[in-house]
Amino acid sequence: MRKIEDIIKNLPKEPGVYQYFDKNGKLLYVGKAKNLNNRVKSYFFLTPPIRPKHSMATRIGRMLSQAEYLDYIVVNSEEDALILENSLIKQLKPKYNILLRDDKTYPYIYIDESQDFPRFEITRRVIKGSKIKYYGPFPSGAKSLLESLYDFYPLVQKKSCIKSQKACLFYEIGKCLAPCEGKVGKEEYAKIVQQAKKAIQNRKILLEKMQNRMFELAENERFEEAAKVRDRIEDIKSLQIKSEIDFASSANYDIFAIKKGKNRGVVVRIFMREGKIVSSTHSYFRNIENYDENEAYKQAILSHYKTLLSIDSKAILTAHDFEDKSSTAQTLSSILNRKIKIEHPKSGNRVKLINLALLNADELLKQEDKKTPIERELKELFSLEREPYRIEIFDNSHMMGQATVGAMVVWDEGAWDKSSYRQYELSAKDEYAQMKELLSRRIESFAKNSPPDLWVIDGGATLLKLAKELLNESKVNLDCIAIAKEKLDAKAHRAKGAAKDIIWTQYGEIFDLKITDKRLIFIQKLRDEAHRFAISYHKKKKRKEDMDLSIYEVKGVGRATVQKLLNYFGSFEALSNGSYEEIAKITNKKVADALKSVKIV
Repeated sequence: MRKIEDIIKNLPKEPGVYQYFDKNGKLLYVGKAKNLNNRVKSYFFLTPPIRPKHSMATRIGRMLSQAEYLDYIVVNSEEDALILENSLIKQLKPKYNILLRDDKTYPYIYIDESQDFPRFEITRRVIKGSKIKYYGPFPSGAKSLLESLYDFYPLVQKKSCIKSQKACLFYEIGKCLAPCEGKVGKEEYAKIVQQAKKAIQNRKILLEKMQNRMFELAENERFEEAAKVRDRIEDIKSLQIKSEIDFASSANYDIFAIKKGKNRGVVVRIFMREGKIVSSTHSYFRNIENYDENEAYKQAILSHYKTLLSIDSKAILTAHDFEDKSSTAQTLSSILNRKIKIEHPKSGNRVKLINLALLNADELLKQEDKKTPIERELKELFSLEREPYRIEIFDNSHMMGQATVGAMVVWDEGAWDKSSYRQYELSAKDEYAQMKELLSRRIESFAKNSPPDLWVIDGGATLLKLAKELLNESKVNLDCIAIAKEKLDAKAHRAKGAAKDIIWTQYGEIFDLKITDKRLIFIQKLRDEAHRFAISYHKKKKRKEDMDLSIYEVKGVGRATVQKLLNYFGSFEALSNGSYEEIAKITNKKVADALKSVKIV
């Protein structure tokens, strides 16, 4: 990296991405440019001495006051620059960029109408076919909606049904018309499909049927069944937002509204299909002191369309105009291989959709601004750069070097995100090397799964220093703390049955909090979950290794000999594939004969 003054004189005029760093080489900001020369120079007065413009936004002014170095990457087009910028922000978490959470891939209900007797199914990926019809996306309730369709419309219930050529139980109970035996023709079946399609689009039809069924079951004292129908009704109702908007047309729109509140911001997405609102989703984001409307809309839209499933929209409507609207639309058109429009309507019916999205955003922010989460207290206590709403916690486990494993658990927005938990088989022998291997493997996955707001390491100052060194090497801005039991005479100290834990921060501070301090209790809770998850994986792996070892011992091969072989091959699977010659060379021919004769390896 070169000094800003040196590099600014020779900037290329091609599109690209530029990065500002502070005096310690820490990444401050990532931006994209159609013309690097023009864009970067716009930040400065160019008459000597070169200095930042005072007219810059407050956060950019703060960033430039700390910037010592500048680097850039040239790309082929503005669209490539936009994609690279978005990727770098998510991987590296620059201090002065806003960071929205990765959008989830929401399920769709689809039907393949090229089949003689099609059925509805759920998918999160693109299904190949010229007559595929999608409904959604559904942030929740997709399964309840699908199951209810099959309850009230006699469609082919299972994939295997049509191939059996014999009517089954579904026919007997009136849930299928048995096209497998030719008891219903294609035209009659198609009419039922059309009725079901109408019920997906206008769920009032389906909800009315479900409520009648629920009352009927309750009258017959079949209360458990009635309760299941009731729960399904609530699931399906949760898909809807209160609105009487109906375009009475085939209009398909995706609507995005982003607003900043007092404590955090919100992204609201509303999906209109064939003139009716079919579903909505929302997600919150933090770091609002760095809020930039242009960046927010770019990230939200690119994140949502990272898969090819959202292909029904006629246009994307945004509640605010933003600078990179045109380049974002061009990038999406290239990714989705079809013309995509991004529009900010100012009049007509579409403004009603924008106002509805903004109304929902305001309501969601009202609810959130009333909360005072513990994450804010942690930010202040430990001098973190951002409030840690997504936290990854690491621990490893082994027994005298055997069954060495690592674990990562994730706390996200006030709950455990168990779908993001990860277990790692580790090859390192000592605790320091094991943690290095564990953290390095997580860093390697940042490109695919963005880093969190905070790392919590189960260990002391040495492991915390290791974590910060690894993060600095990867140029990732990520807060990190460590927690470990206080040691007296090299032994973990316990008082009144409670662990006396010490917390180390990345700035060299040591916190010896009271055992009743809710902030300490919260960090302990995180650490204990990581420990539980690591131990459970260790025990499982240890049982398997012990079982494998016992098999070898039964055949007359000692544990020490097997361990010697494992040290060479690395695993039982690799040992089982080892050749006679290799085994004989490592041990002797007698051991090789014993193992090969019983076909253990």
